[in-house]
Amino acid sequence: MQEMLEYIVKNLVDNPDAVEINVENQGKTKVFKVKVEAKDLGNVIGRGGSIANAIRTVVRSTGGKERLVIKFEEK
Repeated sequence: MQEMLEYIVKNLVDNPDAVEINVENQGKTKVFKVKVEAKDLGNVIGRGGSIANAIRTVVRSTGGKERLVIKFEEK
């Protein structure tokens, strides 16, 4: 899942080398913290969060029954 998330995000940003993804386990939930540069944050979130929601949907669909949370942050 992390590889797919990284692939999607890196193809949306202008500086793919600056993308960082950290994974934290919080009980039964995996939290993915995606950090991108400030100028690329809009490309990842999209107008009204549409792109971010689409990314969450695609990644969650591959996760099976595992609970996932994806947070987008500025570097």
